[in-house]
Amino acid sequence: MGIVNATPDSFSDGGAYVPLEQARKLIAEGADVLDIGGESTRPGAEPISVREEIRRVVPLIEAIRTRWDGGISIDTLKPEVARAAFKAGATIWNDVTALTYSPESLETAAALGGQVILMHMKGEPRTMQVAPHYDDVVSEVEAYLLGQAEAAMAAGVRRQDIWLDPGIGFGKNLEHNLKLIRATERLSSHGFPLLMAASRKRFIAALEERDGGAASAATERLGGTIAVHLYAVERGARMVRVHDVQAMRQALRLRDALKCDRDV
Repeated sequence: MGIVNATPDSFSDGGAYVPLEQARKLIAEGADVLDIGGESTRPGAEPISVREEIRRVVPLIEAIRTRWDGGISIDTLKPEVARAAFKAGATIWNDVTALTYSPESLETAAALGGQVILMHMKGEPRTMQVAPHYDDVVSEVEAYLLGQAEAAMAAGVRRQDIWLDPGIGFGKNLEHNLKLIRATERLSSHGFPLLMAASRKRFIAALEERDGGAASAATERLGGTIAVHLYAVERGARMVRVHDVQAMRQALRLRDALKCDRDV
């Protein structure tokens, strides 16, 4: 899954490229899915209106869909935006609130009939990184995601259309993130495919700082990004959400070649 931010304030690349050009670049690099986001969910981000978010994402999705038949995901917490995005050609709803933002979210997901990614987030973007606390982060995230999956199915979402995402970096400190990544096999053992989305996240720099090094900037965290995602794929993750599609595909291709007991 390649990330395309149609936002001026993304934590990693806000305003650094033209979204349609970035989408074409990631398609050329081999993305299977493009995740289109029109509202930043970085720590401290302020919300935007439904109208503005639709203005940012719908023309982009329409332009992509006219030239590409791959997966298009809308990264939004608002059911109104999801409906507009699906009308424009999206097929996946990636919701950082796991369909809890609006009373209409569950019903909307069922009516759209596409796939849905349920992500765990503690709190909301403006405050989620202010001293997050868990008694048992793995058990709590696991229980929450499974509960939301049950709620989605009760509303009419098909089981085979539900993905889970532990929400790395969303209301979690360094140790929380590491524990969740280590628990990939457990989190992927419930019959729902798991998405791992750790690309360029701040915890990579926090690990460098903890170990006595200088913290890297977001665009300098490719090595950590690849390490996390290779680890997760080895333990059952079915998709990885990344900014750097070409590098990630190269790493996965080499991993597969090394595991294969024959000449490639």
